Amino acid sequence: MGILNVTPDSFSDGGRHVALDDALRHAERMLAEGAAIIDVGGESTRPGADEVSTQQELDRVAPVVEALVRELDALVSVDTSCPEVMRESAALGAGMINDVRALEREGALAAAIGTGLPVCLMHRQGEPRDMQHSPRYDVPIEEAVVDYLAERVAVCEAAGLRRERLLVDPGFGFGKTVEHNLRLLNRLERLAALELPLLVGMSRKSMIGKVLERPVEERLPGGLALTALAVERGARILRVHDVAPSVDAVNMTWAVLKEGC
Repeated sequence: MGILNVTPDSFSDGGRHVALDDALRHAERMLAEGAAIIDVGGESTRPGADEVSTQQELDRVAPVVEALVRELDALVSVDTSCPEVMRESAALGAGMINDVRALEREGALAAAIGTGLPVCLMHRQGEPRDMQHSPRYDVPIEEAVVDYLAERVAVCEAAGLRRERLLVDPGFGFGKTVEHNLRLLNRLERLAALELPLLVGMSRKSMIGKVLERPVEERLPGGLALTALAVERGARILRVHDVAPSVDAVNMTWAVLKEGC
């Protein structure tokens, strides 16, 4: 899953792909490098970020989704918590919803059901503006993540969102310390209890920077190590900025796991 942020303030690539042509060319490069999905986001969810208005998000996302589907025939995921953006993106041809708030926002669950699209539910603690202010958990992080996601899956199923349309994301960096993130990755196989496809996003995140003391532009080697570990522990969709090297890391890891090319 290649990341396409059409925001002015995302943590590592804010402002680079705001213009429609820039967004299209970047998506085209990621598809050529092996991305199966393009994940379009119009609201930054970096630590400290404020929410954007519905109209702002629509203005950023809708033209890009429409162009990606029409011009590149891409499978598009929309990274949004906004019901209106979900509905409009689906109407324009998006193939998936990726919600960091796990359909908790008012109207989001009904909107997601109405689209008929697959949905990824992510774990988080707090909102982006405050989620990294001393996050704490009363149980081990892997238990907290599994419990929360199991509860959200149950709510979705009770509302009529079929289980076969759901994916889960443990939410690395969303209301978690470095120690939480490292423990969660080391115990990622615990999420297999949910019996749902697992999406993981750790690309360029601060956990790499803090462990290796690297700025955001020097985090690729650490990120590739995390990618390999995630695949070995059950991840099946990797959300990344750097597609080509990540594809190589996934393919090499998978070859070892299968003991063959």
